[in-house]
Amino acid sequence: SGAGKTENTKKVIQFLTAIAGDHKTAAALTATGCSLEQQILSANPILESFGNAQTIRNNNSSRFGKFIRIEFNFAGQIAGANIEWYLFEKPRVTNQSKQERNYHVFYQFMKGADKSVKDRLLIDKGPEGYTFTRKCRQTIQGVDDRAEFDTLVAAMATTGFKTEEQNDLFRVLAAILHMGNMQFQATRNDEAVLREQVAAEKLCHVLGIQLSDFTRAVLRPSIKAGRDWVTQSRTLQQVLLSVEALARSMYERMFGALVSRINSAMSRPDGKSTFIGVLDIAGFEILEVNSFEQLCINYTNERLQQFFNRTMFVLEQEEYTREGIEWNFIDFGMDLQPTIDLIDRTKPIGVMSCLDEECVMPKATDKTFTEKLHGLWANKSDKYEAPRFAMGFTIKHYASQVEYSTEGWLEKNKDPLNENVTRLLGNSSEPFIAQLYSDYADGQSGTPGGGNDVSSSGTRVPTTLKRGAFRTVGQRHKDQLNLLMAQLNSTQPHFVRCILPNSEKRAGKIDTPLVLDQLRCNGVLEGIRITRQGFPNRIPFLEFRQRYEILAPNTIPRQVFVDSKQAASKLLEAFKMDKAKYRLGHTKVFFRAGVLGELEEIRDVELSKIIVQFQAMARGALSRSR
Repeated sequence: SGAGKTENTKKVIQFLTAIAGDHKTAAALTATGCSLEQQILSANPILESFGNAQTIRNNNSSRFGKFIRIEFNFAGQIAGANIEWYLFEKPRVTNQSKQERNYHVFYQFMKGADKSVKDRLLIDKGPEGYTFTRKCRQTIQGVDDRAEFDTLVAAMATTGFKTEEQNDLFRVLAAILHMGNMQFQATRNDEAVLREQVAAEKLCHVLGIQLSDFTRAVLRPSIKAGRDWVTQSRTLQQVLLSVEALARSMYERMFGALVSRINSAMSRPDGKSTFIGVLDIAGFEILEVNSFEQLCINYTNERLQQFFNRTMFVLEQEEYTREGIEWNFIDFGMDLQPTIDLIDRTKPIGVMSCLDEECVMPKATDKTFTEKLHGLWANKSDKYEAPRFAMGFTIKHYASQVEYSTEGWLEKNKDPLNENVTRLLGNSSEPFIAQLYSDYADGQSGTPGGGNDVSSSGTRVPTTLKRGAFRTVGQRHKDQLNLLMAQLNSTQPHFVRCILPNSEKRAGKIDTPLVLDQLRCNGVLEGIRITRQGFPNRIPFLEFRQRYEILAPNTIPRQVFVDSKQAASKLLEAFKMDKAKYRLGHTKVFFRAGVLGELEEIRDVELSKIIVQFQAMARGALSRSR
């Protein structure tokens, strides 16, 4: 985390839009008068405002993963773009540590929005006046939230957001802030009641629902018992958890709607042939207290590192064997499957499956879950350890050993929503709020946990479960991750390794042991080793002949048929290339590192000579004709 993945992602996208954009024709402009390339670049400040936050390691940390597809037409120009998002960190909306912040947009909105907008949404305080932004840092050194808000609004205008659409997003932010300021207290019977109504009245006004209906839904919701509906009073703790879950759900649904709106602005109906995808996802995390969210992030990174290892070390060497190149297979000892199995296996049951199982047990607690996990894995896997005193467990990841605290895991995994409230929101008088909860409108979802699979990603994760079936956060996380891995496995991957220079967020300082540790655990040193020993560059015979025959034009006779492999062999002989620098496979020529780059430089020089000669002849002909 904090190594520079998001910044490098921006550089890659800037590069692609600069070299492949249609910068000349009027047809390239959109309805907003901006080019598609400008809209693609403008998507980033929007996503950063709503999806990034300050963490202990990083002042602008992405708290979600994104796969950005830049689509190209047959001419090689950008023809559209699409953003898929993964693994959004919902708990940050309601809970942050003292050294971190909530999502940037809350502070930008409160400090930078016009007074008229804030008055309309009943926002009359700064970040220090609202529960969900008060208990953490308010500012980031060197960052002006007011200026960042202006950048956000300009980016939304470029992307085609109308003023009403922008205000809809700000409405959700205001509602979440009011939600956090609601105060409850317990009666002698341990029932929760509202301590004062001001924050609740503001919330209901902003959301377009009735106060009486809302308070009844929060404090005394109706639940189905058999065929009948019964009213159930709630304890103070239940109400507080319910309100927090609603705030998280609302923000995540708004984020999904935001990404969908950006995608519709960047979408083009036809003319697409290929795409380049850029994946930017949350980095490996080790905090003072590591909870369920850190397990999800670190499990994701474990899967991605395994994908890197398999691509770099296994598939690379398998291709040498397939192509008939003499090669001694090297085992780099970097198989991460035992750790992945420990987390996601179903038989024997892994951490996530065990957690899902406990979530449906009537009397299960975080303690029973932890004890069950110890019984399954303690002393049976060298990747798992049970701590002597703390309630939790330790997993040996590829990057480091991490101790996880299991406090609150069952509640986080279930992430239940109060359907009485969500039905109210589905029938809100505010169209955008009603749209966010349309799957609950008019009581469509009738079972506990209904709509849970929708809240994660706006119905983006396909599921075979019937509508309203209960789905845990862990299950949805695995579904999203499996979709992502399927996407990556269908592409030709390239890797940009980002290395954290120091843990102090300081420029110009290199912590050598920290850098070396990252290089070792990321497989970079082994990657260098296999690159030096192997043949990292390869090119099919026919393409090699077409591209490099210009360097030895008379080597291959024109009147006689010569197959592409023989032609490639003759060209390499004509180049007088050392045989240690290349190998001929069944379908491709394989080169040592750097050899293909040298050939490209020689080709550039040769092409320059030909072009200069052609220009001289053309100018001579033009001069003589005058």
